[in-house]
Amino acid sequence: MSSHHHLNPPSGEVIHINHLSEDIGALYLSNDYSDVTLVVSEQKFNGHRVILASRSQYFRALLFGGLKESMQQEIELKGTTVPVFKELLKYIYTGHLSLSNQREETILDILGLAHQYGFVDLEMSISDYLKEILSIKNVCLIFDATRLYQLDRLTKVCHQYMDKHALEIIKHESFYQLSSNAINELVSRDSFYAPEIDIFLAMQSWVKANPDIDPNKVLGQVRLSLIAITDLLNLVRPTGLVSPEAILDAIAARTQTRDSELIYRGRLLVDENVAHPRYGAQVLQGEMRSYLLDGDTSNYDMERGYTRHVITESKDHGILIKLGTQSIINYVKILLWDRDLRSYSYYIEISIDQKDWVRVIDHSDYFCRSWQYLYFEPRVALYIRIVGTNNTVNKVFHVVSFEAYYTNHSENLLNGFVAPNVNVATMDKSASVIEGVCRSRNALLNGDTSNYDWDSGYTCHQLGSGSILVQLGQPYMIDSMKLLLWDCDDRSYSYYIEVSGNSWNWTRIADRSTESCRSWQTIKFSPARPVVFIRIVGTHNTANEVFHCVHFECPIRNDNDNDKKLSPIKKNKCLDAIALPPPPPIPSTAASATPGTTETATEAVNIDQDDNHSTGDSAVSVELQESK
Repeated sequence: MSSHHHLNPPSGEVIHINHLSEDIGALYLSNDYSDVTLVVSEQKFNGHRVILASRSQYFRALLFGGLKESMQQEIELKGTTVPVFKELLKYIYTGHLSLSNQREETILDILGLAHQYGFVDLEMSISDYLKEILSIKNVCLIFDATRLYQLDRLTKVCHQYMDKHALEIIKHESFYQLSSNAINELVSRDSFYAPEIDIFLAMQSWVKANPDIDPNKVLGQVRLSLIAITDLLNLVRPTGLVSPEAILDAIAARTQTRDSELIYRGRLLVDENVAHPRYGAQVLQGEMRSYLLDGDTSNYDMERGYTRHVITESKDHGILIKLGTQSIINYVKILLWDRDLRSYSYYIEISIDQKDWVRVIDHSDYFCRSWQYLYFEPRVALYIRIVGTNNTVNKVFHVVSFEAYYTNHSENLLNGFVAPNVNVATMDKSASVIEGVCRSRNALLNGDTSNYDWDSGYTCHQLGSGSILVQLGQPYMIDSMKLLLWDCDDRSYSYYIEVSGNSWNWTRIADRSTESCRSWQTIKFSPARPVVFIRIVGTHNTANEVFHCVHFECPIRNDNDNDKKLSPIKKNKCLDAIALPPPPPIPSTAASATPGTTETATEAVNIDQDDNHSTGDSAVSVELQESK
């Protein structure tokens, strides 16, 4: 008995799929059992209705759909060539197709036929192969085909490739074979980045190569106002392709319009940090500038690891970065020096020429700490300026790290601030607890809503003095928050909540000082407002003189899982019957160790230009004394 007839132990399953595919594959172009003949350009191919119909909806409709072809022995197929159809027919019978030795034109024809016959998996595989072999010489050909067959994924890949190599593409002869619609789609993109005069000259060559097509169909995408005046007069005007009025309008736009109002082109690198030396970015202004773009976000201290500038009233100071080439960005990530509890205020501006600046982020009236995650509408930038306006400790602004990106993000922007749809009161988002007493720092923000008991897992303050104060990393548009009051027995609390952007001006957004509140608390307010500080002030506790909060988040997440979780004490049936003593009030020593404001907590630390440093510890956690 031959080796391939045995059972495959130990499962008892017989698996001979390879024999099945070999046997059906042997019927390719075979006379055996053939019951239909397909004719392409007068060449005949023997086929099997049942195999063709089982592999393709197109053939199912053709051969069994009640059309006249259902009754015919010979069926003529139009719109393809013999070599292309032969490859596809082989794929139908064998599931195998070799692309590596085919010309691009043939591959695109196979792609077209696969699209026509509804072979979605084959379309995807050919698209993936084309993605791998994209080059300057074939990308225009492939781009035209992807648009024709509406292959969105591959079209997007072509866009990115052509954006990246725009100057080489427009100088390659294959550019002149693009359809006018494809040209318009390509050149209308802000990210199709090449000097505008080169784009115009490429259009001129395209017009020469396509004399039957109206030049105005493609010339409209050229941004004449981005072309230097001498080039408009010496290169554009002599071609006669642009009217004198259009040239005058372009000169007027160039000389009279604010730079920021011109629609620039810029390089688009998705999710790539363009403020990096490998892309030619450099720091032009700021002290100790070598640290800013080195990518090191952990090795910094009082003396080193940051770039700084003195905070003054002057507008032309700040830290200035020049990108390697003008780039489209919509997201900036910076790390402010954060080895203590100090806060900074700042704004960020971008420019093409260093004369006309556009402010994309303005946090000059807000206190910000540590990592900043900053989103704005996409803009083309060559220069980026970060200007510090305040430091709660001294008159110097310190930035450890700076990154700039274009990213496809889902953040909602409202009045220049992120309106988050996830909880931003987390340590990952630079939030911290700067007032309140707890066994472990930031327990209020660690997301743990289950592990708390009589001794740990909560943050508290003495009624009548102090509060629990949370600082978010940066201003966010907030309209809701949620907290979990300590609920291991039947006590109830009263409290109110205030918010602020800078810890000076406070707005009360919830007042439950006359209510009896237990366990989970949901707070919603309108309209949304930019919030940095959240102050929770307990006014009453039915058990003792301390206010205890287990968890805080804002805004409220969409899931309500937290509400369903029972605290661990409730889960233990033995404990249910025991009258446990209430948590002790905070001993006066602990209460007095609670830091007051941001300023008092950070007074001890001073990084400044005089290098007259003293160190201070800003830990808020205080060891609670055991008291039964």
